[in-house]
Amino acid sequence: MAKATKKQALGRGLSALLKDPENDIKTASDKNADKVVGNIVELDIESIEVNPFQPRTNFNEDTLQELATSIKELGVIQPITVRKIEFNKYQLVSGERRFRASRLVGLKTVPAYIRIANDQESLEMALVENIQRQDLDPIEIALSYQRLIDEIQLTQEQLSDRVGKKRSTIANYLRLLKLDPIIQTGMRDGFVSMGHGRALINLDDKEIQLAIYEKIISSGLSVRETEKLVKNLQE
Repeated sequence: MAKATKKQALGRGLSALLKDPENDIKTASDKNADKVVGNIVELDIESIEVNPFQPRTNFNEDTLQELATSIKELGVIQPITVRKIEFNKYQLVSGERRFRASRLVGLKTVPAYIRIANDQESLEMALVENIQRQDLDPIEIALSYQRLIDEIQLTQEQLSDRVGKKRSTIANYLRLLKLDPIIQTGMRDGFVSMGHGRALINLDDKEIQLAIYEKIISSGLSVRETEKLVKNLQE
């Protein structure tokens, strides 16, 4: 039954974390909150600040420009989600690519779903939205998981329940952060895969890690070939 619950939570994605607007309104300090919270409205783009909890740090300029062109022709089809942080001030929860693209084409306003959310909820929603993206690299995901553990004090088991991922999957991502920073950068840039990284983690010596990393790139080693090479070094 637990597996089904996790799968359903992940399948619902961001919407699974959005609370009932009525409850959001009751927690708002702004007496006019009921006029905006839980609704989709046009917001002044300058009243929105980026999400400091955004786990995604790399935004491909080419695909961002393509999205900007689409927005220029068709408008913003899917509203961004923001949280109200003070009077006439909002912070992105999800939809940063749409927000950035909208600014690129000079839009003055953008459609947004407004809600009340604390820092933990904002980080969780940003994470869940991003881990469902096919182009999010493994290190970005690992750093996001680590932030939830460090900043929200979640255990791996609690994190597993929140994001709908097996604990072993989360542990495998977190182990990638033990790799040499050069290898982590290479993974983010697409020079090596997560499978390569998982093989290299088994080498305690960082210099040997880097030597094998360079060989992977220069010789085009597959994950299986890398695993075999690492195993031979350990014998």
